[in-house]
Amino acid sequence: MDAFTAGLLQRIRATESDLTRARETGDDFLAEVEQAELDDLHRLAAEHGVQVGAISA
Repeated sequence: MDAFTAGLLQRIRATESDLTRARETGDDFLAEVEQAELDDLHRLAAEHGVQVGAISA
């Protein structure tokens, strides 16, 4: 796995964790921000052929 792929997958995992935490604490604004970030990361992964289905919720 190259550095780009590893970094992207790590960012996706971190963003998923942040999104879960925002939802659990009821921070709707932060949840929206984190969801938008996650959507962007998934788009970037798709554009570069990075498979994320196994790690994504």
